Amino acid sequence: PIYFLSFKSPSSIPDGLTEWQAVFLSDGQVYFGKLEEHNKNYFLLSEVYYLKYASDIQQNINGSNYNTEKNLNLIKLGGEAHGPENYMFISKDKIMFIENLKSNSKIVNAINLK
Repeated sequence: PIYFLSFKSPSSIPDGLTEWQAVFLSDGQVYFGKLEEHNKNYFLLSEVYYLKYASDIQQNINGSNYNTEKNLNLIKLGGEAHGPENYMFISKDKIMFIENLKSNSKIVNAINLK
């Protein structure tokens, strides 16, 4: 007998997506949002957020150590100087991996408060 095995292309979105995903890129940047297929080369990430460290001047004036987690800010894409829309097309070959976010994760809770 001859058997044919079918493998899901690594360039497609995994089954069982939750409402929010974390998308880890090859350059180390992580974006949070709602991921969907756009075409064979790109995913569309909408309602985009990312983490940004507060500057040392703002958070560490006296030179003391501080909690890294408290030093992170969740930023909604769109307020930057170049004025992007709140979605982005991400080249599939730049994505290292995708994680589904739990509805009670710190990121999702922070998004829901915005």
